[in-house]
Order: sequence, then C-alpha cells, then structure tokens
Amino acid sequence: QVQLVESGGGSVQAGGSLRLSCAASGNTDRYSMGWFRQAPGKEREGVANIDPDGSTGIADSVKGRFTIAKDNAKNTLYLQMNSLKPEDAAMYYCAAGYLVAAKYDPYEYNYWGQGTQVTVSS
Repeated sequence: QVQLVESGGGSVQAGGSLRLSCAASGNTDRYSMGWFRQAPGKEREGVANIDPDGSTGIADSVKGRFTIAKDNAKNTLYLQMNSLKPEDAAMYYCAAGYLVAAKYDPYEYNYWGQGTQVTVSS
C-alpha cells in the first residue's frame, strides 16, 4: 500500500517558480511516479513522470519549464516549476503506478495524493 501527500502549492505571479513535493509512504522503488494537474472543467492532464529506472518524461506543454525528480532516500517526489504561466494554474496531484505503459494516462496509476493547489496570476 502506498500513500502520497503533496505539498508546496500556492499562489505566484506569472514568471514565478514553485517546487511541489510528494512524500510517499510504502515502498515505491518499483513504481512509476507522476505529476498530474486538473483545472476546473478540464480533464486531468499528465505533466511529468519518472520510472523506476530513473528515466523521466515531461509533457510538451511544460517542457523546458518543469523538472521532475525523486529522492529515493527520502521517498519523495518533486516537481520544480519555473516560468509559470496563468494556464499552469490547477490542482496538482502526485500518483504512483505499477508497470505503467502510458506515462501520462491517469488510469495507469493506482495511488493518488489529495492534491495541492497552484494559482498563477498574470
């Protein structure tokens, strides 16, 4: 069983930065982990992913601005978000999935955190 708790959301101006954290309990060594976001009235969107072998993926919509990392010693996932835009505003969720094939498909993930809100003002 894996439990995930996100933190680090907040309100920033456009161009600013935030770092989201996702503290995991339970062994996540064999899990792919990802960050998703969902804005009101929109579908949940995959933002970034990291596989058990350390390989990462970043969605085109945030490529060059967002970075995903995992500290295995702390069992914590991070999302560094730079050059934030108003369209990045959403609830951000951390997720863990076993044998994930489609890294940005939320249905591939088994465990979810409660989310952390990111607001970006123009």
